[in-house]
Amino acid sequence: MHLRRTFVPKRNKMDREKQVIKLILESLGEGEGHLNRFFESDSEIIRIGDKKLLFTTDEFSKEDLFRDHDPFNLGWNVAVATISDILASGGNPLYFGHSLTLSHHWTDDFIRKFSLGTAECLKKAGASFMGGDLGTSEKWHYTGIVLGESHTPLTRRGARAGDLIFMTGNIGAGNLEAALKLYSSHLALKPLLNQVSVKFHLRLAESKILRKYASCCIDSSDGVLKSLITLAEINETGFEINHPEYCTEGLRACRLLGKPKELLLMGECGEYELVFTVPPNCEDLLLKDAKENNLSFHKIGVMTGSQRYLLNEPGKQRDFTSFRIFARDYPDVKDYLNALSNYLKNENQ
Repeated sequence: MHLRRTFVPKRNKMDREKQVIKLILESLGEGEGHLNRFFESDSEIIRIGDKKLLFTTDEFSKEDLFRDHDPFNLGWNVAVATISDILASGGNPLYFGHSLTLSHHWTDDFIRKFSLGTAECLKKAGASFMGGDLGTSEKWHYTGIVLGESHTPLTRRGARAGDLIFMTGNIGAGNLEAALKLYSSHLALKPLLNQVSVKFHLRLAESKILRKYASCCIDSSDGVLKSLITLAEINETGFEINHPEYCTEGLRACRLLGKPKELLLMGECGEYELVFTVPPNCEDLLLKDAKENNLSFHKIGVMTGSQRYLLNEPGKQRDFTSFRIFARDYPDVKDYLNALSNYLKNENQ
């Protein structure tokens, strides 16, 4: 029995999640037909006959700080968040299953609207629902499972220094959602609480285009900064973010709360957009293809050979090379946010 090849970051401190996964993998054997190395792909790539299938599973709960005031939106968001791994791997979702633990507080009407939100996402994704498991508890939990297919899967490996970094949407929607939940009693946020409904984008059409040109891809489920650090570690590069596109409502929330806008980039409540790299000679082809299909991509930076992690904006540079703050290391999320803010205050000093 051979142990599955596992990518291990070379940095001094590995986040707790990867430590636990590595510990588990040391006891598990290599699966036959499993093509990718762990951590190096958003979905697991499996060869069955002459086909390459994609498999992913994701769990969501109170920890993810999704608001549950709109059950349809919640059902849509957990489905999009699960399917995004398949899209980041350059695939098409085929079959969807779930394990749903209902909160005792959910009414029949809430459950119905939640299910309609999930169903709407699956319909637009072209995926069939295959059933699952049901339980009840004080707090809700949701585990989504997707089986997809790809002729030429994308992984997180393949970027080189000089490759351009693109993103399918703006930075910060997930962290905005978290802020609206965490600071719901903050008087300054009252206007936003009633006006803003964060609905994640299903990037199926964008995935079909970018897969033709991308050298690697990852979804921003853990936030854009962590996604880029993951790509940089795997590809042994650095990166420079020089055109961050923050979501408008996120910037407004930061102003109202007196928080630095960089928290929209740094926080681990991701927006489930696709972050990908493209060789410079493919940029025009990508943008031309996107325009012809009424789509758009944001160029946010470039991969570099320096192995430094930089955010460059007019008149200001942030260096995240020493950034080692992981949400799961903080039992209290507000302690985590304070650590992020303190890092911004102290870096480069």
